[in-house]
Order: sequence, then C-alpha cells, then structure tokens
Amino acid sequence: MITQILPVTSRSLAYAKELIEAGEVVAFHTETVYGLGADACNDAAVKKIFALKGRPADNPLIAHVHSGYDISGLVETPAWTARLREKFLPGPLTMVYPSRGVVSPSVSCGLPTLSLRVPSSPTAQAFLRAVDRPIAAPSANRSKHVSPVTAQHVYDDFAGDIPLILDGGASQGGIESTVLDCTGTVPLILRAGLVTREMIAAEVGACEYYHMQAGEKPKSPGMAYKHYAPSCLTAFFAADDAAGAVRCYNAEKGRGGTPVLLCEHAVALAHADCRVLDLGNTPEEMASNLYAHLRTGEHMATLLIGIEPAARGGVMDGVRNRLLRAFGQDTRE
Repeated sequence: MITQILPVTSRSLAYAKELIEAGEVVAFHTETVYGLGADACNDAAVKKIFALKGRPADNPLIAHVHSGYDISGLVETPAWTARLREKFLPGPLTMVYPSRGVVSPSVSCGLPTLSLRVPSSPTAQAFLRAVDRPIAAPSANRSKHVSPVTAQHVYDDFAGDIPLILDGGASQGGIESTVLDCTGTVPLILRAGLVTREMIAAEVGACEYYHMQAGEKPKSPGMAYKHYAPSCLTAFFAADDAAGAVRCYNAEKGRGGTPVLLCEHAVALAHADCRVLDLGNTPEEMASNLYAHLRTGEHMATLLIGIEPAARGGVMDGVRNRLLRAFGQDTRE
C-alpha cells in the first residue's frame, strides 16, 4: 500500500470520505496529536485500528465529531455537563458519557460508556464535517510508542499500512486531550491534559482525579503503565536529582555512548555543556515540546535521560503524566 501525505483540500477531503466509507483508516491532525481514524459505527474498521497499532483489546478509543454534530443520538448527557461543553468545546477535552449503543462495541471495549471529543483544529473539523459521522481515533502511533505531532511522525510509524495522512501541520497542544468521566454527579479526570482540574472545577464546582486500581480494566485511553515511550534506552531522575542525571550522562559518555538530557529550561541552562533537549519554561511550552523532543531523542541518543520538571498542578499534571509513563515510572501519587 502507498501512503500519501496530502494537505487538507476539497480533493483530499473527498478522498478521505471515500476511504472512511470503504472501511479504511485515515490519519488526521488535531490540536493535540495526530489521530488514526475510522468509522466508529463500522466494527471491522474499528478493529483495523487495534490491529494496526498493536493496541490491547481492553484499551478504549475516543469518538470524534464535528462541532455541529448532534451527540444526543450517541450518548446520554447529564444536565450539568452542558456548561463544560459550552466552555471548552471545541477543544482538548474528551467527555465520557453513558452510551446509547450506536457505535461499534469495540470502540469502548464492551464498556457501557462512550468517550466523545470535538477537536478545535480547523483541519480536523473539515475532515469530520466531510465524513459527517463519528470517527473512532486513538493517537496515530504504534502502541506504547511516542505520540505523533507531525504528519512525518505518523508516516514513520505507518508508511505502507494506511492509505492517507491528512497534513494539518504540527500539533501545537502537544499532549492528548483531558479525559473526563461524566457518568456521575462529580466529574472525574481519567487522563490529565490541557483542560485542567482547576479549570473544570471553576465551571461546575468540583473535579477530582480517578486513580486506577490494580487489575482494573482501563476506562479511557492513556491509563497503561508504560506508554508514549521512545524506542531508545532511557533513564529517569527526580527533579531534585539533576546531579544523579549528570553522573548517569557522564557514565554513558565514558562508555562511548551518546547520552542526551531531556529537561526543563532552567536545568538545561545549568547543564549547557551536555547534549540537551530543552522542554521549555512554561507548562504550555513543555506540553507542546514533549513528544517532538521524545521523537528527536530516540534518534540521536543511545541513552535518553529524563529529569522530572519541578512544577506541579494545572497543565503540569498532564505533562508529568506523559513524561512518567514515557520513562516507565509509576504515576500514582
């Protein structure tokens, strides 16, 4: 199969619609990361996503719709969720509702819920309006690999396996959407992201984090222990152990390897004599840069050494979640 990377035009959107209607998989840009999409109501097409990614069969997908789509036919929406939709959608927030059972049961892996997202990316909106149906889509990367924020990243993972990548440029958000369980009376964050607990609580009065129990079936994407991982060897150090990271760096260099530090801007400045991938100063910069730097690091380093950022709360909850999972660290606090 030839994989085409095409800009979003009326012609490429018509082609994308033909592919989706034929049960094929199409990669598309969103404001967070690129998605690997198929018709959410076509069970064979949804299962193709799992096969392409090598994704565990118990890891649910998110259904994406355009801003004008009537979601009442897909899910039951508690009254209190209306304020969140008004405030944050379209945008990087996925809301989990009781499902009406319209989409393929494979999307939710047999759970009685459906995760819905309305991306704000204009190219995603154009694609979703062209197909005018819910599109099941995880991130467009091989399972457990670093999520893609450019069309080239998608091509690197799936060249020859999918027919089309709709190129919307680099994804600026950088980490996947916040996933919010809306099936109870208090919203629960299943996966942290750019829409923070504080932002949600400010609108509806309360918001808590959900902590997955050992042996429990995942309620949303991104809850696996090791995820978003680079293909090279890695090491990880806490924010207060930059000295340990540098010792590890020097040991790898002494063995003839090519170590690289991945760290926030202040730490990068303090160790300018090392090969460094600078995540940036602000939580938003670190979110935007994280996956691109992990992808770069796996190609340039024999050992990629992560140093945990010092900041906590807000967007940093999502950044730390991805960083810890990428380096195989326990994310439970």
